[in-house]
Amino acid sequence: MHTIDINCDMGESYGAYMIGADEQLFPYITSANIACGLHAGDPGVMRQSVQSALKYGVKIGAHPGLPDIQGFGRRKMDISATEAYDLITYQIGALAAFVQQEGGVLHHVKPHGALYNMAAQSQSLAEAIAQAIYRFDPKLILYGLAGSALIDAGKHIGLTVVNEVFADRTYGDDGQLTSRSDPLALITDTEQAVRQVIHMIQQHSVISTNGNSIPLIADSVCIHGDGQHAVDFVKELKSRLEAEHIRIQPVMQIKS
Repeated sequence: MHTIDINCDMGESYGAYMIGADEQLFPYITSANIACGLHAGDPGVMRQSVQSALKYGVKIGAHPGLPDIQGFGRRKMDISATEAYDLITYQIGALAAFVQQEGGVLHHVKPHGALYNMAAQSQSLAEAIAQAIYRFDPKLILYGLAGSALIDAGKHIGLTVVNEVFADRTYGDDGQLTSRSDPLALITDTEQAVRQVIHMIQQHSVISTNGNSIPLIADSVCIHGDGQHAVDFVKELKSRLEAEHIRIQPVMQIKS
């Protein structure tokens, strides 16, 4: 039987600005990636997000990004490997403090946005991120773009890695996500997005924007909680996955 983890980027509200339908989404996901205050989120939102994850039995992950709240961490920055290492360490530590205070366990780390995409292609950044996670806690699981440099770096250093795929994003022939500046980057049609997820899980591949079949492994599928119809989409996705007899469960159980 095929299995899949459903993860969602959470805790991205900031001060008076509310982003995402977190409380409505928690019952339908198995893993939450909680923003750590640099690209989004703030201390109060971080604590509330941890509490909600524990309430719904959802695995807790740190979601560290570039220090760019105005750009939501989606704009590339020219950072060194050392800076990436320190950014990851700083943000994991911040979230881990809230997790410990609330009696939970930090489960994984998934870089956010531009940092995620940069590490998918840059060996030096990927190695720095993997090393920062490993030295913080070698039991942490690293989420990265399926088949990317980040996955390779995590494997090399000895971390458990999770190949992540996306429901609402298109792929190029190189297996990378299509740039958000491309008109074809986002999949807004629910049926198309659901079909893509099922295809990736069952066929171990994705169809690129050029119509080519690109091999990949799908351990976890990302749901973007700030999408306009995120709640309706995750409900439909979960229903269709169950109809296909695809088991939904956290990554730790998948990898064990």
